Amino acid sequence: MALKKKGRYWYGDGPEDTQAEIHRYSKANKYPATRFAASACICGHRVFGLESDEETGAARRTCTACGNVHLMGDAAEYADEAEFEGHECVCGEESFELLSGVALYAESNDVRWYYLGCRCTSCSLVGVFADWKCEGGDAGVFLAAV
Repeated sequence: MALKKKGRYWYGDGPEDTQAEIHRYSKANKYPATRFAASACICGHRVFGLESDEETGAARRTCTACGNVHLMGDAAEYADEAEFEGHECVCGEESFELLSGVALYAESNDVRWYYLGCRCTSCSLVGVFADWKCEGGDAGVFLAAV
């Protein structure tokens, strides 16, 4: 399915729609995302509660199946300073499929900007719920930790 706009918001069916929204958003931000990774818990579940601190540049997700808490990307470096705030969809739900995207420095594989895309598991709203400038190092290593 392609993204569908209803009012001010975009809706989709899966990771490809979330990726399309990250691409749209990141292009408007002047740092287009070129690499992506979907979040999955060690238990295999792919639905999470999400908290982030954009000022500090840190995010963590909590698996809705097993309760395992995962710091995302390079958040372990900043978690002690972070004031994490939970995310809620416009429909009031707090469970999301997560897709991370990164923009890279020119002629490099190093992360320059981080985008955290979400798809609500209740109403299918998709959006970039958090983003920040990020000196996350190697994109492969960074995305392996989302």
